[in-house]
Amino acid sequence: MTDQRTQVGGGRNLFGDFAPKLAELTDDVLFADVWNRPELSARDRSLITVAVLTAGGNTDQLSFHLDHAVKNGVTQVELIEAITHVTLYAGWPQGMAAMGVAKQYFSNNQ
Repeated sequence: MTDQRTQVGGGRNLFGDFAPKLAELTDDVLFADVWNRPELSARDRSLITVAVLTAGGNTDQLSFHLDHAVKNGVTQVELIEAITHVTLYAGWPQGMAAMGVAKQYFSNNQ
């Protein structure tokens, strides 16, 4: 699992001047520490993150994490399948909203 690219957050770029502690936690704890732990690959972490965001209906963060997942080696087909799978367990509205974000993301990035 050490052959993967280092995961880097963008908290300081987004909120460093407005919410410096949140930016610090995002960059230094979530990404620098948790995302780079060797127990799971970045690819697996990306699939889990997309699934959790879908299940929770948290579509505001989904475009970022779809892009992050693609950079971590997850394919469009796999992401669509993950969202479809989660939809049956987490709820139709959450899945449909997430799939709409995914459709828009992939339409804009092909």
